[in-house]
Amino acid sequence: MIRHSSQLLPPRRILGAVLAAATALVLLGPSPSSAYPPTPPSAGAAAVMLEGLSVEAEGSQSGYSRDLFPHWINQTGSCDTREVVLQRDGSGVTVDSTCRPTGGSWYSVYDAVWVSNSSEVDIDHIVALAEAWRSGANSWSTSQRQTFANDLTHAQLIAVSQSSSASKGDSDPAEWKPPNTNTWCIYAREWIWVKDVYSLTVDTAEKAALTSMLGSCS
Repeated sequence: MIRHSSQLLPPRRILGAVLAAATALVLLGPSPSSAYPPTPPSAGAAAVMLEGLSVEAEGSQSGYSRDLFPHWINQTGSCDTREVVLQRDGSGVTVDSTCRPTGGSWYSVYDAVWVSNSSEVDIDHIVALAEAWRSGANSWSTSQRQTFANDLTHAQLIAVSQSSSASKGDSDPAEWKPPNTNTWCIYAREWIWVKDVYSLTVDTAEKAALTSMLGSCS
């Protein structure tokens, strides 16, 4: 069963305050003009959530297909989920009549680089679809998997460079962490939040990695 959490206010632009409070993504460059994914719970709240997650060995990949998670569905007007995230996470984004970006730039927090071509931007699922499948989504309905794959309410989608997305693949935090270590605190909080909202399990190594990453929040 999917649990729903209340949405917190998204992080904003003042980089000094963001760094001091450690409550938003740390940027190593100019701040984009629009908000990043919804702000996850605090480190303390995330730690409590993590303790509440079921710890189980990771399930089988058998039967998995991305097609079982209908993604990039229409959201508003002619804009699909990918296009909404590109506008939300980018700076100076312009679009055509079909909602396809015609200009803009995107700061990839995973590897601290700017990308100026939307075709070189991936919309990453914080908790990858295959990881979700191995953690309990294999038993969901198609409708539930669609909700997960297009979730704009929680911190599940973010625009990043293709290279960092490819490096991550479907790995969990025990296997891959963002090269930009300044993002570890919020990445762990995002990951835990998504797993909590969707009642997904964690394995022992994953939980240990998340606990360690939360340590970077202090």
